[in-house]
Amino acid sequence: MLKLFTRFFRARDGMAAVEFAFIAPVMILIFFGSLELTMAVDCRSRVNNVASTEADLVAQATTVSSADVTNTFGAVNAILYPYAATGMQIVVSSLVDDGNGSTKVAWSNAQNATPRTVGSTVAVPTGLIVSGSGNSLILAEITYAYTSPTLVFLTGPINMTSAFYSKPRRSVVVAHT
Repeated sequence: MLKLFTRFFRARDGMAAVEFAFIAPVMILIFFGSLELTMAVDCRSRVNNVASTEADLVAQATTVSSADVTNTFGAVNAILYPYAATGMQIVVSSLVDDGNGSTKVAWSNAQNATPRTVGSTVAVPTGLIVSGSGNSLILAEITYAYTSPTLVFLTGPINMTSAFYSKPRRSVVVAHT
């Protein structure tokens, strides 16, 4: 009987299979984790790009209509591909210095969200607009609920938000018709 136990402990057959059984789940977890992290970072980058592009497209015009803004929404939705843009919330607003040290909403349009109230005050980061100048800014705000394709059953959506300010290029204020 002792010979049988000694032979059993000295045997090396199948040792690679046992090691693989211990290491494989860890390696698979690392693979899917790095894949998921890469996709989330890519989506975050695209959300930031959507915000900057939306503000830039509107800031290039001297006057925009609701149809023009809707067209820009369609254009920036394509930036998010391959992620679904159906639930992306976009709010684009023109912020004008009122001459009294505060910045107010001149107009606002939205996709899948509520636009800002005209005349409401918006806090703008220091240095973007000179108080009392009558200048304006275009603010694009994006909210996107990223849902993981591989870990959808473990975690809920991750809310990604981005805001981007852009100064009008061809006029002091971008008018809305």
